[in-house]
Amino acid sequence: MASENVLTLTDDNFEQQIEQGEGLAVVDFWAEWCGPCRAVGPVIESIADDYAGKVLVGKLDVDSNRKITERFNVRSIPSILYFKDGKLVETVVGVRSKTQLEELIQTHG
Repeated sequence: MASENVLTLTDDNFEQQIEQGEGLAVVDFWAEWCGPCRAVGPVIESIADDYAGKVLVGKLDVDSNRKITERFNVRSIPSILYFKDGKLVETVVGVRSKTQLEELIQTHG
């Protein structure tokens, strides 16, 4: 990952980092083989940089982290899930523009 502001999430650290966290978190559910995921990756990294210290931004590889992927019923990727104070508040499936993703940050932030 190009941005140091993007947290790598796993089945092991998801609960502590996201569900026990405060404030807004944006999690990109993705896979290496997924073309649309690679397209949205730079957008996620840009958001992580722009909102560093304000919004936690993470990526979760669905192939390596089945438990969390299944728990949140992620069936299509990319899926971008928004969490507010540890609770799921929004799910976006498919490629979206930075503007569209930022609008949801404003909505839930």
